[in-house]
Amino acid sequence: MADIAFLLLIFFLVTTTMDTDTGIARKLPPILPENLPPPPPIKEKNVFVVLINSNDNLFVEDDYMDVKDLRAEAKRFISNFGRLENYSDNPQKAVISLQNDRGTSYEMFIAVQNELTAAYNELRDEESDKRFGKNFDDLTEKQKKEIQEFYPQKISEAEPVNLGGG
Repeated sequence: MADIAFLLLIFFLVTTTMDTDTGIARKLPPILPENLPPPPPIKEKNVFVVLINSNDNLFVEDDYMDVKDLRAEAKRFISNFGRLENYSDNPQKAVISLQNDRGTSYEMFIAVQNELTAAYNELRDEESDKRFGKNFDDLTEKQKKEIQEFYPQKISEAEPVNLGGG
């Protein structure tokens, strides 16, 4: 009887599949040495503040915005090249500051992250099409690196704070 139970246990362990959780792919910055001087200050016009409150309201640069409009606005900010006064000087200096409240829903946070990532992906596709005549995904590693250096994805995710509901 013990042998049969043992064989059944082995059978179920071998044949059962375990779901592996997948998360959001993010590359963390490297740990910096302690004796490093502080980084140079970033001009306010090069920081695009995106804030989600506990009611899942989205505010971009202190103005209410619908999630569906975020991608276009982020693209306009990143690829401004100094044309508009309150937008970034160039893509290499553009930083998106994503802030959320502790009460922000997971779904809203992910939706905002997806729109910001999609903005970078679209800009990279447009630039790779302009330079190489093909989509970013079809480029060689060297070409991809060139486009990524032109449009570096700089999204700063701040610690959640208690922003209130309004």
